[in-house]
Amino acid sequence: MLSLQSRDARDVPARPSSLPLIAALVTVLLWASAFVVIRDVGAVLSPGPLALLRLAIAAVALTGVRLLPHRGPVRVRPSRRTLLLIGAYGVAWFGLYNIGINATERHLDAGTTALIVNVAPVLVAVLAALLLGEGFPPALRIGLPVAFAGVAVIAVATSSGRSDGIGVLLAVGCAVSYAVGVLLQKIVLRTVDAVTATWLGCVVGAITCLPFAGQLVGELAVAPPSAVAEVAYLALGPTALAFTTWAYALARTSAGTLSASTYVVPALTVLLSAVVLGEVPPPVALAGGALCLVGVAVTRVPLRRRREPRPAATRKPVPVSRSEGSPS
Repeated sequence: MLSLQSRDARDVPARPSSLPLIAALVTVLLWASAFVVIRDVGAVLSPGPLALLRLAIAAVALTGVRLLPHRGPVRVRPSRRTLLLIGAYGVAWFGLYNIGINATERHLDAGTTALIVNVAPVLVAVLAALLLGEGFPPALRIGLPVAFAGVAVIAVATSSGRSDGIGVLLAVGCAVSYAVGVLLQKIVLRTVDAVTATWLGCVVGAITCLPFAGQLVGELAVAPPSAVAEVAYLALGPTALAFTTWAYALARTSAGTLSASTYVVPALTVLLSAVVLGEVPPPVALAGGALCLVGVAVTRVPLRRRREPRPAATRKPVPVSRSEGSPS
């Protein structure tokens, strides 16, 4: 009886944790606010210096977290391949992406930038299917087009009729850096924890931006305290915390499905821009944001697949030993 009860307990599937979903929600909210803050502080700090200061503060903060007593000593001994991957996404996602976003928002408003950059989940889903073997589950195949349609609606609704070619190209480049960074980090997270992956990414990104150190010193000398406070928020919130919660969720969710959740970012950015920057979105943009939310919700629904009938098992002949009367 005891053995049967133990077997039944083992057969009961564990309930999926809601922590990855909560972590993704925190990331989405913080990343949406980042577009608005960058748009505001970009009038004071240039793209390179802004990225350097943001990543340097985040790296210092995460170093403190990594060295907390309850985490024990730092025992990061990744393989050479893992170090190369960390260096690659640290340069592409933390370094070049941040510089690119800062430069983009000097040409485009926060909402339009978020709309273009968040085409990246489509690239992530396709590349993850091809390179990581994650495939296209039914929910993802249904939700992605719906969410992308919402992004398209917002893009049309918020268009001013004058497209800045440089800004659009920069935003597309950021989307590519985003997609590549997600896929590289997904591989790294198989052997490295979320805090360490974010910490090392920030360190590499800050090193990438070091050529702007001299320019940063000059601009900080005349920058108002409010601008420094905004950069500190970008470093501690949308960078240190949001990238850590993102890495936590990414380690427990497929890259394609998790990246689809960032379709919420453009809708939130447009709404935050209306409140903070005075950019009031038209009603059609709000409808597009709702469509994005619907698409994201669909990607989170586990659709059941039809079970294909198993082929009938062919019965193999049982060999009989000579001692049991087999013919000679």
